[in-house]
Amino acid sequence: MQNWFNLSDRQMEDALYEIESMRRFAGFGGVTDALPDETTILNFRHLLEKHELTAGLLEKINMHLKDQGLLVSKGSMVDATLIHAPSSTKNREQARDPEMHQTRKCKQWYFGMKVHIGADVDSGAVHSVEITAANEADINVLPKLLRAQDEVIFGDAGYTSEEYKRGSRQLGIRWCVQDKRKPGQNLSASQKQRNRKHASIRARVEHVFRVIKRQKTIFALL
Repeated sequence: MQNWFNLSDRQMEDALYEIESMRRFAGFGGVTDALPDETTILNFRHLLEKHELTAGLLEKINMHLKDQGLLVSKGSMVDATLIHAPSSTKNREQARDPEMHQTRKCKQWYFGMKVHIGADVDSGAVHSVEITAANEADINVLPKLLRAQDEVIFGDAGYTSEEYKRGSRQLGIRWCVQDKRKPGQNLSASQKQRNRKHASIRARVEHVFRVIKRQKTIFALL
């Protein structure tokens, strides 16, 4: 609930006291129960991160959604987004974060990390997440974002690869990745039409990044 509604720890604490439906969803009977305060919520989140339990929780949630018929494992949408970070070296080590890197996009330089996700085509639910330095090519992470049951793959031109395209066809998987314009050549009319058709489906994966970036902005302001 905290992630979905972009709530800070304090806001999550307040919501449990003020919103009865959220309190019931979290498993609490009423305001007389021992509701967690913001420090408890913060410590619990750090505990999950320390023991790397978030991936396991995501898997359990997806299993539940699938059992309820809300997650259909027929295809995946893949995408990546940059998470910009200050490149300052004003820290104890006098160095940039070694897990981050700079990269160029649209003639502009960025420093930070990149979030790669795989989401179910039908429900839009995220089933795979990978974090890399900002300069990691999207196509390199593609295999980690797919499921064995996938029958179709949707992605933007950053995932263009003749090798992966041939491989997916050999496995009986539909390759619905955007065609990329080659140097000195324009896309044909049929390629443009195909891109528009696939983009109408693939664009839904951007909703996930909207949630992530809104949350990042809110925490930065707090």
